[in-house]
Amino acid sequence: METKSISKSFGHVNGLIDVDFEIFTSEVLALVGDNGAGKSTLIKILSGALEKDKGQILVDGQSVEIESVSDAQKYGISTVYQDLALVDVRDVASNIFLGREPLKMGIFINKEKMVDDSREVLNNLKIKIPSLDLNVGELSGGQRQSVAIARALARGERIFLLDEPTAAMGVEQCAQINALIKNLKEKNKSVVVITHNLEHIFEVADRIIIMRRGKRVATRFKKDTTKEEIVGLITGAYSGD
Repeated sequence: METKSISKSFGHVNGLIDVDFEIFTSEVLALVGDNGAGKSTLIKILSGALEKDKGQILVDGQSVEIESVSDAQKYGISTVYQDLALVDVRDVASNIFLGREPLKMGIFINKEKMVDDSREVLNNLKIKIPSLDLNVGELSGGQRQSVAIARALARGERIFLLDEPTAAMGVEQCAQINALIKNLKEKNKSVVVITHNLEHIFEVADRIIIMRRGKRVATRFKKDTTKEEIVGLITGAYSGD
């Protein structure tokens, strides 16, 4: 997926200014910048939560219009926000197949199939959940994040936009999410991670796009940069590309 010259304004405030962006198959891309840099606005446009003012979005080289979340899902794009949009009082399998529950006799939810298919998706991602009968509200932050990602994978999506996936998580939960992101990459999925966590960036990312004041100011491959340079590019202490 890529964008060409995407712009978005909110009244007199420029949220995005002619932003070019690209994410490749089997890549983990970190999208970074200070508050107000435009990264969340870009992700919302790609996910269908906001409409662009101008510019072009391409998926597999074809120009597409993404005007709603359902449009994004049609092109295999899924966004996992910090609030996750999970139903805490429903169990794991019910959340994974929320709105797409398998039926038997055309009217009854096929709970057995839903549990079996959920277990297959979780096993495929090497996600460990104590029991699929647990309500999601009883799970840890890392487990909840994993369930949200598993739901997107179960829908057949292939481009994952993750908004601060390790925020407020402990070391063990962060390691669980890092392993999950690497697993998605191994399955030829594309993962965009918005994060302020430099440790997380240098653990999982292949490439880093830095934004500042609504513009893309630099791109770095992880192997060719340092945490100090990334901080300098975010703050403007270093020049961009």
